[in-house]
Amino acid sequence: MSYIDQQNLLPAFKECWPEYIELGSQAIQATVKRVDFAFQRFFKGLGGYPKYKSIRYYSGFTYPGKAGWKALTNGKHGQLQITNLGTIRMRGHARTWGLPTTCTIVYRASERKWYASITVECVPVRETGPGDIGYDLGCKDAITFSDGRKMSKPAFIKAGDIAVKAASKRLRRKRRPDRKAGIKPSSPWRRASRDVARLKRKVANQRADWLHKLTCDTVRCNSLIAGETLNVKGTTARAKKGKRKKQKAGLNRSILSVGFGMVGPMLAYKSVEAGGFHLESPTRHLKPSQRCVMGWELTPKTLKDRIHRCSNPACGHVKTRDVNAAQVNLAWTRGQEHSLASVESPSSTSCGSMKQLGAKKRKKPPDRKADCR
Repeated sequence: MSYIDQQNLLPAFKECWPEYIELGSQAIQATVKRVDFAFQRFFKGLGGYPKYKSIRYYSGFTYPGKAGWKALTNGKHGQLQITNLGTIRMRGHARTWGLPTTCTIVYRASERKWYASITVECVPVRETGPGDIGYDLGCKDAITFSDGRKMSKPAFIKAGDIAVKAASKRLRRKRRPDRKAGIKPSSPWRRASRDVARLKRKVANQRADWLHKLTCDTVRCNSLIAGETLNVKGTTARAKKGKRKKQKAGLNRSILSVGFGMVGPMLAYKSVEAGGFHLESPTRHLKPSQRCVMGWELTPKTLKDRIHRCSNPACGHVKTRDVNAAQVNLAWTRGQEHSLASVESPSSTSCGSMKQLGAKKRKKPPDRKADCR
């Protein structure tokens, strides 16, 4: 069934469940669109088969158009007016404000707070400089730049991990729910569960704030940024049968705590807004950690080897391993300058937005008689 087929069944759906009438037709259509989007990803091989989501994991709704809500703000604080709910105060500051188009209401059970994610039509602009720089990601030093600067992992990440571990230990000592056996969660378990969720959320927000500031400073000074393509999902997969499962688990924890998968996308979209370029080198083909930036020779290393020494006697280049890898990424990117003009900003998803679906429905069908003639 296509999205339009499911949308045509909504009037009969609201006759059986009249409580959904107050929510508005567009909000229900947006929910159906999310289901269709999940199946489209599955058919394209981008995700698994969609699973049933209970109300515990689906606490939100979307207004895909301008009907049913209104943002009474100029981008800094203000009020949100929702049909059948009235006017609600909201707090927040948008970097660039424009014409509001969509609104998503989300409830965070761990924080017991409601959030409104508002999409606006705007042209975000950033400042950038004439420099160029390469970077390499690591566990000990979170980010190493080609000019020799190193950014260590912030102390709050380690402190947050220790607090989460202690809170999780307290949670395991409480009576947990078992819905199959009909056992309800105890009140101490609920409080401990909220504490764990609150601490995890705090660490995630601190990490995102740190990465946003770091990437903003990098884009502000450099119009050409060179990184490497990383398969974070494959790198952090569980170890197979063997004796080094604990070591692999610790390595995965270090990679995820730094946020390897967040740095590249942040630099990519911020470079586009600033009019710069962010390119990623092919890691498997280039092997930046093994290659010498001077002689371009490959020198095999293990994780213990933190100093790069070129295997070619005629070269003899010696440099810190992470700095050399960042310089290799930058050197490869400089060799791709002829193809920078073909780099375009990321486009919208091909599944179709609500506006595109409306245009598709209004499109007149082809004249079959004319085709026969």
